[in-house]
Amino acid sequence: MSNSFKLVNARLASNERTSLTVESGVITSIGENSSGSMEEIDLKGKLLCPSFVDLHTHLREPGKEDAETVASGTRAAVRGGFGAIFAMPNTNPVADTAGVVEQVHSLGIEEGRCDVLPIGAVTRGQEGKQLAEILAMAHSRANVRVFSDDGHCVSDSLLMRRALEYVKIFDGVIAQHAQDPELTKDAQMNEGVISSRLGLKGWPAVAEEAIIARDVLLADHVGSRLHICHVSTEGSVEIVRWAKARGIQVTAEVTPHHLLLTDDLASTFNPIYKVNPPLRTERDVHALRDGVADGTIDIVATDHAPHPLEAKECEWPAAAFGMIGLESAFAIAYHSLVKSGSISLQTLIAAMTTKPAVIGGLSDRMSGLTVGAPACLAVIDLERTWTIDREKVESKSSNTPFHGFEVEGLVESVLYRGQWVMRDGVIRK
Repeated sequence: MSNSFKLVNARLASNERTSLTVESGVITSIGENSSGSMEEIDLKGKLLCPSFVDLHTHLREPGKEDAETVASGTRAAVRGGFGAIFAMPNTNPVADTAGVVEQVHSLGIEEGRCDVLPIGAVTRGQEGKQLAEILAMAHSRANVRVFSDDGHCVSDSLLMRRALEYVKIFDGVIAQHAQDPELTKDAQMNEGVISSRLGLKGWPAVAEEAIIARDVLLADHVGSRLHICHVSTEGSVEIVRWAKARGIQVTAEVTPHHLLLTDDLASTFNPIYKVNPPLRTERDVHALRDGVADGTIDIVATDHAPHPLEAKECEWPAAAFGMIGLESAFAIAYHSLVKSGSISLQTLIAAMTTKPAVIGGLSDRMSGLTVGAPACLAVIDLERTWTIDREKVESKSSNTPFHGFEVEGLVESVLYRGQWVMRDGVIRK
C-alpha cells in the first residue's frame, strides 16, 4: 500500500463524520478534500481515534521472558489499540540504570509496532533504600521521564522527597505505588466483611490512602509532579480531589478491572482475581467511576501484569498478584464508563490517549487528531460484540479475569506512524 491515503466516512468520538489524509506517516488534512489521486479507505462509520497510550504496562523483559517479552507485549498492545506503552521497571535486572532502560527501549524499536517507553526505577533494585540513577536514565537514549518502583511502594519519606526533587529538574514525574508495607504485610485481598468470612488477611484501604496523603503533601512542598498508580478506594479519590483543588501537581490513574470487578469474586478462591491493589467494594467502584467523570482521576491505565500459568493456577495464598489487560482495556472501560452512562465517549478517549501522553511527556508524538501529528490511529467498531477469550490472546500469559465476558467495541485496525501494524484484525509480522 502507498504511504499516502485518505480515510473516509470516519466517525469521531464527538459523533461527527469526517475524512482524514495521511501522507508520509503524518496527518496532512482533516475534513478537507485532498489534492491529487490517492487511495481512499472507507471506514464505514467506524470510530477513528488516536491510538491509545498506556502509562502502566509490565513487559517482563529482560529476565522474565516466560511471562512476557517486548515482542509478545507489543503484539498485545496493538491488538488493544495502543500506539505507546510505558514499561514498568520490575524486570531482572531491574531497570534502574541507563543500560537497562536503553535495552528495553531498543527492543521496542526493533519490534516497531508501537512506542515502548521504559519507566525507570526510583530506587536501586526497587529495594527502597537508595535512589537509582535517575538523572542518568533521564539523559540516556531512552529519555526516561517517568519513574516508579511499581510493585513496591517508596515508603521512605525522605527518599520520596529526594526523588521528587530530582525529577523536577527535567519535568519528570514519580508514579507512586501507594501501599504502606507495614499495613499490608501478608495481605491477600481487600480488608472487609468478605476477607473476614474467607479467613484471608485483609488489605485495608488506609494503606493506600495514607501514602497518597503523604505524597501529595510532599509534592506540594517540593513543587514537583506526582502520579498515583492504580487508585482503588473511595478515600483515595477524595484525597486526590482535595489535592487538585489546592493546585497540587498530582495526576491519577484507574485500571479497567477496578472499574468493574469487586472483592466478592475472592469468594471463588480463584487466584485470577488476586491483584495488587486488591479488588475493592461496589462503593469503591462507583467512587472510581465518579472520579473519572469529574476529572479527579485523569486516565485509564491497564497495569497489564502477565504471569506464567503456574503462578496463577495454584492455591490463593501462593498465587502471584496481577492480571493482563492490554487487549481488553478499551472494551472493559467502554462498558464500565460509557455504556453505564458515567462519562462520554470523548472523555474516555481523552483518558486513554492525549491525557496519558501529556503525563508521560509524549505530547509531541501522541498529540491526537491534529494536522502535522504522526499518524498513530485506531479504528474501532463500536457496534461489534465479541467475547474475551484467554486462549486467543497475543500475550504470552492468559491470566485475564474477563475470560468469557461478552463486550462491545472491537479494535479492528491500528496505524503506527502511518503504517498499518494491524489491519482488519491481522497484526503485521
